[in-house]
Amino acid sequence: MAWQPQQEPLGQLSGCLKDSLSGHNKTAQKQAEIMLAQAKSSPDINNYLTYLFSSSQVPPGLGYTPEEYHAVRSAAAVMLKNNIKTGYKLIPPESLALVRQSVPLALQDKNQSIRSYAGNVITEIVNRGGILGWPELLPELLALVGNDSGVVSPEAQEGAMSALGKVCEDNKKMLDKDYHGQRPLAYIIPKLISFTTNDKPRIRSLALASINVFIPQKPQALLVSLDDLLNRLFQLASDTSSDVRRQVCRAFVQIVEIRPDKILPHISGLVDYMITQQRKIDDEELACDAAEFWLTVGEHDELWKSLGPYLNKIIPVLLESMVYSEEDIAMLEGGGDDADEDDRAEDIKPKFAKSKSARTLANGDDSEENGQNGGSYAKLGGMGEDDDDLDEGEIEEFDDDDDGNPEDRWNLRKCSAAALDVFATDFRGPVFETILPYLMTNLKHPEWPYREAAVLALGAVAEGCIDVVTPHLPDLVPYLISLLNDPEPLVRQITCWTLGRYSAWGASLSTPALRAQYFEPMMEGILTKMLDSNKRVQEAGASAFAHLEEKAGTTITPYCEPIIRQFVRCFEKYKDRNMFILYDCVQTLAEHVGHGLAQPQLIDLLMPALIHRWHKVSDQSRELFPLLECLSYVATALAESFAPFAQPVFARCIIIIHQNLEEYVAAVNNPILDTPDKDFLVTSLDLLSAIIQALDEKQSAALVSGSQPRIFELLQFCMEDPENDVRQSSYALLGDCAKYVFPQLEPFLPTLLPILIQQLDLDSIIDEQIETGFSVVNNACWSAGEISIQHGKSMAPYAEHLLRRFLEILGNPEVPKSVLENAAIALGRLGLENSGILAPHLASFSEPFLKSIHTVDYTLEKATAFKGFCLIINSNPQAMEKDLNRLFTAIARYKMEESYKTPLTADLQQLFQHTVDLYKSLIPEFSAYIGSQISAADLNNLRTVYNL
Repeated sequence: MAWQPQQEPLGQLSGCLKDSLSGHNKTAQKQAEIMLAQAKSSPDINNYLTYLFSSSQVPPGLGYTPEEYHAVRSAAAVMLKNNIKTGYKLIPPESLALVRQSVPLALQDKNQSIRSYAGNVITEIVNRGGILGWPELLPELLALVGNDSGVVSPEAQEGAMSALGKVCEDNKKMLDKDYHGQRPLAYIIPKLISFTTNDKPRIRSLALASINVFIPQKPQALLVSLDDLLNRLFQLASDTSSDVRRQVCRAFVQIVEIRPDKILPHISGLVDYMITQQRKIDDEELACDAAEFWLTVGEHDELWKSLGPYLNKIIPVLLESMVYSEEDIAMLEGGGDDADEDDRAEDIKPKFAKSKSARTLANGDDSEENGQNGGSYAKLGGMGEDDDDLDEGEIEEFDDDDDGNPEDRWNLRKCSAAALDVFATDFRGPVFETILPYLMTNLKHPEWPYREAAVLALGAVAEGCIDVVTPHLPDLVPYLISLLNDPEPLVRQITCWTLGRYSAWGASLSTPALRAQYFEPMMEGILTKMLDSNKRVQEAGASAFAHLEEKAGTTITPYCEPIIRQFVRCFEKYKDRNMFILYDCVQTLAEHVGHGLAQPQLIDLLMPALIHRWHKVSDQSRELFPLLECLSYVATALAESFAPFAQPVFARCIIIIHQNLEEYVAAVNNPILDTPDKDFLVTSLDLLSAIIQALDEKQSAALVSGSQPRIFELLQFCMEDPENDVRQSSYALLGDCAKYVFPQLEPFLPTLLPILIQQLDLDSIIDEQIETGFSVVNNACWSAGEISIQHGKSMAPYAEHLLRRFLEILGNPEVPKSVLENAAIALGRLGLENSGILAPHLASFSEPFLKSIHTVDYTLEKATAFKGFCLIINSNPQAMEKDLNRLFTAIARYKMEESYKTPLTADLQQLFQHTVDLYKSLIPEFSAYIGSQISAADLNNLRTVYNL
């Protein structure tokens, strides 16, 4: 007999669901949340939720108004989705069967948000149970959208298409897998293309959006249908629905990336089409999607030249689009003198910790891109993607001001400026010649929106057109400096940004007189704007000054005192939002001036201001992230001069880490509790690393020994944290501790090394997080190498396990170069004291070791790795038979300078000599043999240095 609900629990559950959404009665809401958390353990809970959600009429015995019952159904859907998400495997099969049978009924509901919730639940079931867990679903959805039966309501068609779109978006890879010789996409893609002819605009738009989800992956099913798709796109290009035309623009943008050859024959028509769509300023989203086309084509190696003949058509449209719209002006005007007003909570954007702890020591080149465009039109990662797993129809807190400020979102103006920047880099001179008449007319325009757009355009071409702009800069820069006093704050704001973009020119001027004439007024002007009467101008001034510090590098050192004095005034005056960017200014100064900051008068100015904030900011405040990050750079710059401030800072970081780990464990065990923000862990771990590196070994050892709770007990948990960023910083700290406080670390290695070895398993990297996953492995390799140097022969029990992991890494073509280099260095270092254990395996790793180490600069790291490798060779020279040419090429080309600087590698050249002599004795006619293996130049080097 089919399952039926009992009246009493149905009434109780529906009441709790209603109360859980009650914003008016906080007590009832909290009580309802507790009751619902307890109800999760009931075996029938998902049956009841399904029953409530899928019943379109109020069930008998429940006295709700239609509005109240809608709230109950919505809450039931969200709870059902979350139960499936967190406990799919615990749901009894008969309950899952009921869910699969009932939820699709809600796709036919008259209410769009209920249809949307049904799509969310369906998608979650597929995410957790796979395509084969619900094989009838896709045919059922496709039949509903296509109205195969002829009696499907328009609502049901739309609901099914929306659900299908969500399934596609969340299961891109799963749908392209082979199931018993068939790939679902081979069936789905042609159906989606056919749905773009539907007479309902929403279905056409959703079908095209679903196709767009797959284009970047280049699935075979799509490539074979690409000509059909292109034909449909050309037909849909003049669709009456702007949503459809938006998806058309997006499709063309995506096809540029995967098959530029398909776009090239149509480039002339596409230029005209995108210009027409971009000029539809009443629909900014459509205009912005059209403008993305210029950005994507401009950045494409094979296509950008094709736009050359159309620059005089495209650039005027970009310039038009860079003027603030009337709507934006209405929102932004009247900002005025607001520097003394407190920020609203929603104005303070969350700042996410960027880990500075990627150990790319092999060549010292950090892969992190700095905001190279100064931030005026930086497109935020994940724009347009669903952050935080929020689905359509679910309510996000604090969402009331999302699009409030046009400055805070990616929009047509920023996209157009970014496209102009790309064109300037592509075409250089011709772009500046095209915009020069516009600049001459508008830089001094009486109406501020045109002045502002002209300054933005001048900033956008700064990097690409610098050669042709440079002759004009002696006139332009003083004029820009005068615009820093423009009555309109938005003009002052953009002028800061543009001056920041030209700061490299000012900093590189060759004589003190020229620097005094241009660079110093530029620096002083931007610095002054950091205390403008308008908060947005302050922010732009601070951002531009950080950019200037970066471009000027050490040339800014003589100006440190006035700069820091201004920073200190900013610390006294700034409200919360701008404090974040001020920390960036301080840390950029510390990063580029380095030890030049460690002068007593500068320390006495800067540190009291930072310590004052340190005491003021609570352990729960998000301001702690940039403050901790800033202190990491300052500690590194001050080195031992940071010692007077180190102890309380170190102790607080330990407390923050301990607190965060405890809150995490509590949240895992109690779903009602919020999961703590892991950025507290990342920034605290990075600051501990910086302090341990900055101080002398005795001071660092005292801090580590005195930490409460003990640092290495906390580090163990951090090394196993589910978040990649936390583990990345953890392994950076582990390696630093091996380098600087090894005696304190050593007793904990029997616990920590097995965790490290496990981390080196490439199978533990999740596809969706592959980049950050490799960063963790990178740091784990680096720390393994640092530990090997210190732990010596005591690494013996772990040597074979580590070798196995390093071999997997070195043999995997997907692994990035920096990770290969660090794995090779760690393997070589392991051989320093464990050559006997590794020698029998030499034939298996000599080739990948020599290939990967080849690209590493001649650093101390390379020297230690090569020494270990040669010791392994000397224990088993015959194993090198196939790789002698590589080995002798490496020895012949080795630059010794760095290796002499430390006792550990001072004997590297003697070891090379010993290795050469060893093979001389083993190989008859050695000179003739080696002459046939390596180049004449390398042979000559060997003869000169190693007496061949």
